[in-house]
Amino acid sequence: MAHLTGVEPRPRIRHNDYSPLTPPPLGGWTPTLSASVVIPAHGGQHRLDLTLAALAAQTYPAHLIEVIVVDDRSEPPLRLPDLRPDNTRVVIVPPGGWGAGHAMNAGIAAAEGEIVQRLDADMVISREHLEALFRWHHLTDYLVTIGGKKFAEEPALTPAQVHEAVRHGSPEDLFDPSALVSSSTEDTIRRLDGLRASKNPYQVCTGPTVSLRRALLDEVRGFDPEVVRGQDTEFAYRLAQAGAVFVPDMAARAVHLGLPAQRGEHGKSIVRLVEAHLAHRVPLRRDLRKEPGRRWLVPYVEVVFDVTGADERRIVAAVDAVLRGTLTDVVVTLTGPWSSLEGGRRWAPGTEAFDLALVRAAFGHDPRVRFVERAAPTAAPVPFRYTAPVDAPPAPALLERAVKAMLEERIGLLVLDLPGGGTAVLERTEAVARARRLAAPGEDPADVIAQTHGVRHAAASEFEKLPTTAAKPAAPAASQATPKETPQETPQAAAKPAAAHAPQPESAPQRRRGLFRRS
Repeated sequence: MAHLTGVEPRPRIRHNDYSPLTPPPLGGWTPTLSASVVIPAHGGQHRLDLTLAALAAQTYPAHLIEVIVVDDRSEPPLRLPDLRPDNTRVVIVPPGGWGAGHAMNAGIAAAEGEIVQRLDADMVISREHLEALFRWHHLTDYLVTIGGKKFAEEPALTPAQVHEAVRHGSPEDLFDPSALVSSSTEDTIRRLDGLRASKNPYQVCTGPTVSLRRALLDEVRGFDPEVVRGQDTEFAYRLAQAGAVFVPDMAARAVHLGLPAQRGEHGKSIVRLVEAHLAHRVPLRRDLRKEPGRRWLVPYVEVVFDVTGADERRIVAAVDAVLRGTLTDVVVTLTGPWSSLEGGRRWAPGTEAFDLALVRAAFGHDPRVRFVERAAPTAAPVPFRYTAPVDAPPAPALLERAVKAMLEERIGLLVLDLPGGGTAVLERTEAVARARRLAAPGEDPADVIAQTHGVRHAAASEFEKLPTTAAKPAAPAASQATPKETPQETPQAAAKPAAAHAPQPESAPQRRRGLFRRS
């Protein structure tokens, strides 16, 4: 097996088809990457003891593993049992929040491993569980690996029993086979060829056992602490927008102690809370955004105009054209020398600064319009970005129809020839992010997108006409609790516009060649 050293080029995976990667056989390789297993926990001391007993019997080298139990203010406080991995410690969550996402961020801040594994505090994992997931991260650094699991009511078990069963490779023997409940995520994984055929693989990444490289985790800035339910799906969505590939490995077996939360007394209420969070943060869940009059935290499409040198009338006309379009779930980013209006500088009629001042006065209180010096490298967490000359705003139906075409054709870049000359570009954020990661020095990322997602050239007029018949409603996508594959007509996204998870600005693109230049 070739280990990733940072010198050789990363494999160029198309969509989520990770078939070009061949993991080493379990027990037949030498791991080198350190790993941090982060376990968010609130109460449940006995189940935690069983989880730690299973972790103490892993085949992944013990000297490469640290275990961080994050106590979310349990009463009484959680303690470490005698039977546990050697390098295990407890971290108390800081004030200012609660829930698994807030706890994970505290654990991540304390973690030192090159791999970070998120593990629930009520999981009995097989002895090869960590090895199976971590072997993929030795191949390349933009993967998210997902372990398998079944559910079971907790029988009377001791940590010593769990440790012995895991050490001998038979943790399932601890449970009544007829009482084990299959996970819906495993069914989805099998149906979609191990997610190789999945259009939205992040939906299956629901949290109990997930691992990724620390650098990728830092890139998306961890979990959103405001999301107390559905935080794993929201986090996975942002990973998808960063260009990640999702790899399930069913050799990483586990039993989750307790049945799924949605089967309990408050199951429907929990699902409603999950969907409320995801509706605002995952734009690709179109089934959750059925009310056109609402404003959402994360838009579906960002439209970028470079307004440098443009007069006020042209800028206002372009912005109004976008806001009047059939797709209302948009944000307009105006790039230009807005700093010329700061610091008490004088600006007089007839100057560029005066026109910019008029524009800012017109739209400064509209949250759908942003004013920046330079556009960010990608639109993340917004899943699509449309870039056009300010003199050629999109026709009313263009954005809606062009995005739909991109999803149906699974392409990453749509280059549109404009009637008056020049081009506009609709890009898929996940494709641009992956291309920026994989492009060699001096290589145009658009050429990489052609390999990983596909590029299409078309006339803008192809998407300008209003549809003559009503579009068929998208099939509902399942919530985090019961993930199913969402039809490609219904995408997904998350995080906050220009907020905690947004990347730093970069120069606004002008044309296709060099359009996605690296920062």
